[in-house]
Amino acid sequence: MRKNSIKNTRVNSEVQRELSNIIRSEIKDPRIHPLTSVVMVEVAPDLKTCKAYISVLGDDEARKSTIEGLNSAVGFIRRQLAGNLNLRNTPEIRFIPDQSIEYGIHMSKLIRENAGNSAQDEEREQNEENQ
Repeated sequence: MRKNSIKNTRVNSEVQRELSNIIRSEIKDPRIHPLTSVVMVEVAPDLKTCKAYISVLGDDEARKSTIEGLNSAVGFIRRQLAGNLNLRNTPEIRFIPDQSIEYGIHMSKLIRENAGNSAQDEEREQNEENQ
């Protein structure tokens, strides 16, 4: 089976949806931050392993504690996933922190600041030309 086959893409999206539901509604661990989202899931073609990229909107401490909480609940999550999905094998889940959302916010902020500075520079140049 190719890595990006239609079946693998469908399995990835189903696992991502179910993981999001399990993390949001079924885990009661206080270490897991309420603003946790599953950004992307990569299930191996043999359905043995799974990489789940997790984004936490918060500081580094919240991110660390959320990943620790998810890693401690991995058995429960896998059992729930097996009950909710009809797969031949339930993959072993590895949670990987994803910082792409924070990176995007940071880059947007830098672009806004730069655009504001260039607008101010243009105003100064026009004022100097008029005088």
